[in-house]
Amino acid sequence: MPEDFYCDEVLSGKTKVDIVMETENVLAYYHTKPYWPVHIVAIPKKHIHSLITLEEGEQGILLELLSVIRKVAADVTEEHGACRVLTNLGEYQDSKHLHWHILSGEKLR
Repeated sequence: MPEDFYCDEVLSGKTKVDIVMETENVLAYYHTKPYWPVHIVAIPKKHIHSLITLEEGEQGILLELLSVIRKVAADVTEEHGACRVLTNLGEYQDSKHLHWHILSGEKLR
C-alpha cells in the first residue's frame, strides 16, 4: 500500500470511488475494500498527515470534515439504525492521510 493511498490513488483519480458526499475540501466515499457492510471513508482533499499533526491553519478544514462526517453518520444511522465513527493514529493508521471511517453492521473479515 502506498504511504498515502488517499492522495496517491483516490484524489489523483487512479482509483475510482463511489462518492457519498463531496464538498470543496472534503470527499466521502464507499471504501474500496470494505470491512463492514456499510464502510464509508471521509478525507480532506488537502494532505493532512493525521489528527494529531493538524496545524492551526487547517482547523477550518477539520470543521468542514466533521460536518460531512456528521451528515453521513446521520444518514447511515437513519437507514441502518446505528453506526460507528472512528479514526486511527500512529501504527494503527495504515495510510498517512487523515481519514475517518463511518461504519455500520458486523465486521466482514
